[in-house]
Amino acid sequence: MTATYANLIGGEMVTTDATLDVVNPATEQVIARVPACGKGELDRAVDAARVAFKSWRKTTPEERQKVVLGIAAAIKDNADELFRLLTSEQGKPHAQAQQEIYGAAGLAKAQAGLTLDDVINQDDDTRLSRTRRVPVGVVGGIVPWNFPIMMAIQKIVPALVAGCTIVLKPSPFTPLTTLRIAELIKDVVPAGTVNIITGEDSLGPLITEHPGIDKITFTGSTATGKKIMEGAARDLKRITLELGGNDASIVLPDADVEKVAEQLFWSSFSNAGQVCIAAKRIYIHEDIYDDLSRAIADYAKGVTVGDGSQQGTGVGPIQNRKQFERVCDLIQDAKDNGYSFLTGGDTDPSGTGYYVPITILDNPPEDARIVAEEQFGPVMPLMKFSSVDEAIARANASQYGLAGAIWSKDTDAAVEIAEQLETGTVWINEFMHLSPLAPFGGHKQSGFGAEYGIDGLKEFTYPQVITVKRDAVV
Repeated sequence: MTATYANLIGGEMVTTDATLDVVNPATEQVIARVPACGKGELDRAVDAARVAFKSWRKTTPEERQKVVLGIAAAIKDNADELFRLLTSEQGKPHAQAQQEIYGAAGLAKAQAGLTLDDVINQDDDTRLSRTRRVPVGVVGGIVPWNFPIMMAIQKIVPALVAGCTIVLKPSPFTPLTTLRIAELIKDVVPAGTVNIITGEDSLGPLITEHPGIDKITFTGSTATGKKIMEGAARDLKRITLELGGNDASIVLPDADVEKVAEQLFWSSFSNAGQVCIAAKRIYIHEDIYDDLSRAIADYAKGVTVGDGSQQGTGVGPIQNRKQFERVCDLIQDAKDNGYSFLTGGDTDPSGTGYYVPITILDNPPEDARIVAEEQFGPVMPLMKFSSVDEAIARANASQYGLAGAIWSKDTDAAVEIAEQLETGTVWINEFMHLSPLAPFGGHKQSGFGAEYGIDGLKEFTYPQVITVKRDAVV
């Protein structure tokens, strides 16, 4: 029996006559239906958010913290149900789905207590000047399909903590777990503060252009991010964009081959490579290239690609057919150009489930599509370099600047390299670690603004300066 889910609008669970099918990417079977909202439902959600904003903006930090901690508790207390549902719609293995659910609860808890204190600009005999942060208003949040719960929480929580209300749109590919959380928090959040509506991709531009929405926060592709900037410009909406990345890792010759191989593998292949900050280009020094590339390929042979709900699966399917076909096209392009494969490369678009074998390429040229484009799938090109300056130049030769990593026993040397990379985040001897208290954002065409931490919280506010003239005659 196919389940039917409802949206959260103004504190009520709401359905629509029109629905969207949600497909399990492992089986290609329809597993649920969700509302297909249009302008009418969006207007209703925005109206509810605007009404709620009038009172929510006046709440104390302690009141907001209590609500956000309630969201965190609802997710954590229902984690077993939620991670299984997440796997069924997104495809990632159960262990990785658990990490996302518990990570979302942890993110909400960590950010619940963030506060934006007033800043004293001047305090003397003539005047007192202070800067306070005031909430932007109603936020429109648009969430992708690769980490639907983490991305939803990193939009909902700072909005609420800042004193804003929000209308959130999950991806039409992965709305189920978000809507189940909506049910769980319906009586936790004041009516209208959090509204969650589902619809086709066409609902996104309606949100971006809606005159009742004051800010847009979006995670997704750079191409869509540019369209959102255009739409938001009409009303000068504030925007936060976390966009694409073609993240480079640089492995120096002193790295321990056996220890680094496994970490490099998962830095690329976690969530089937569908991670904006995954390692998508790996540059290995020529002194260890042969040994390390062989070790990564050998490790890959022991990782099972399959249904994420099955025990032992390490890499699940691509989430949707459109992305599956794009990854297959990139692999076919590499084969057509005669590039060398260390493993993988054989795809079957006619099979059941959106499965792509773990694919590792051996030193393709820098202008290869598999190198120059963000793959967003279980495909990893390994490239050889001879000097540090060369590796830095090649890593920076991209329109993107989201994240990167350096691997070396010499952390001082690694930091020196990191400071020359044109990215928002650089890891040394680890990968994909994001702190809820540190800003995360991209350089160049990887984004606009920041998420996480105080910097991320400020994105949901305006600065307001109040100056009191102390010896004024009135």
